[in-house]
Amino acid sequence: MRRVPEHMTANARALRNGQTDAERQVWRRISRYRPRFTRQLVVGPYIVDLACRSAKLAVEFDGSQHLDARAYDDLRTEFLIENGWTVLRLWNGDVFENPDGVVEAILHKAAECLGGTHPQPLPSREGRRT
Repeated sequence: MRRVPEHMTANARALRNGQTDAERQVWRRISRYRPRFTRQLVVGPYIVDLACRSAKLAVEFDGSQHLDARAYDDLRTEFLIENGWTVLRLWNGDVFENPDGVVEAILHKAAECLGGTHPQPLPSREGRRT
């Protein structure tokens, strides 16, 4: 038996192939970082725009169409939270204005979900002779 229904897999694949400009800008920047992120992840009856499975972080990119779909978005958020996910919602306009800042915020939230960074960071290599 399949864990994910075939129609949900097909929908996720179609969304990956037809990603929005905001999703494309963030993905181009964040795909090389760790922890790993994945696009259009099926979680229950929903498809999350961007997700970090190890941190259980779901990132949703909201455009103007989400102003009318607030009830649906609230149900999705509630479902994800009940299943242990942290949900981060970002407006497409914020991505277009500051894509690097958005990626930094996502990575910071993922680190927070994973327990943060090391309490005593390693010293900088600055000033060392090689």
